[in-house]
Amino acid sequence: MEIKDVDNAIDAGRRRFLTTAAIAVAGAHLGAMRAAPMQSGAANGFGVHQINAGLLNIGYADEGRREAPAVVLLHGWPYDIHSFLDVTPRLVAAGYRVIVPYLRGYGTTRFLSNGTFRNGQPAAVATDTVELMNALGIERATIAGFDWGARTADIIAALWPERCKGLVSVSGYLIGGQAAGRMPLSPAAEYQWWYQFYFATERGRAGYDANRREFAKLIWQLASPEWRFDEATFERSASAFENPDHVDVVIHNYRWRMGIAEGEAKYDDFERRLAASPLIAVPSITLEGDANGAPHPTPAAYATKFSGKYTHRTITGGIGHNLPQEAPAAFAQAILDVDAQ
Repeated sequence: MEIKDVDNAIDAGRRRFLTTAAIAVAGAHLGAMRAAPMQSGAANGFGVHQINAGLLNIGYADEGRREAPAVVLLHGWPYDIHSFLDVTPRLVAAGYRVIVPYLRGYGTTRFLSNGTFRNGQPAAVATDTVELMNALGIERATIAGFDWGARTADIIAALWPERCKGLVSVSGYLIGGQAAGRMPLSPAAEYQWWYQFYFATERGRAGYDANRREFAKLIWQLASPEWRFDEATFERSASAFENPDHVDVVIHNYRWRMGIAEGEAKYDDFERRLAASPLIAVPSITLEGDANGAPHPTPAAYATKFSGKYTHRTITGGIGHNLPQEAPAAFAQAILDVDAQ
């Protein structure tokens, strides 16, 4: 797979060493990890732990030595922690502790109180990750993600840079606000966001609730038109959408982003800062698949939003929206490289 690197400032010698180590150990580690007994709440491939963090009891995978440098991997919609199943052993083999949480509304993550608003606004989702790091005693981590996970990672890098050693973000800079979300786009661009308009209606909420698996599979196919995933791969992730809060969180996320649903006042200061499109100063690598069928900005549109060491890579070979699962070696390598900066 070819990686087009527009910034050659990365230490090539360290990159070769880390890549060789990861490849040598990853296969054996992956086999052992997949064969290991699952803990309570686990799905095939990951042992899932649970911990109270902020408003949630969060389900998360935790691989590698506890004292090792930490990497936090964040999934998107409609995906789950298994997007990182083949990324994780590569990072563990290179000497990292890897944390992969289910976002609120997914998998085994649950709200601690029935009375908590099932809020999907980006600042709330990002706060969950910081709370998880606090609960695990992780002061600083390299943070990487795609889709909702990329947006969350971007927000943490912008609002809490002291907690973010480095950033890997698929589709680049995804920070925005409600004012921007209210602005109309060109008809062609609006067409790509068809599901947002569907979710804006009560018919859409009911339809998504009744057809979660069918809806998710359609999005997988549209967003990654060249990815030939099998039924077992899809079903392994689809079980995460049976979370009792899933529909509420997803619908609120998209309605909030369109400016037709209110958030919570406690996040207002964060959202004001994010609406100003703050620069990201931590070392960053952005990635894009050459066959991403989901709406996404061009790399040129966000290059100036990264004020620190910055690289963009286009990953070729028919790679779509779920880049970590479709190109795990390239995704893991970006994390190793940004950490070396």
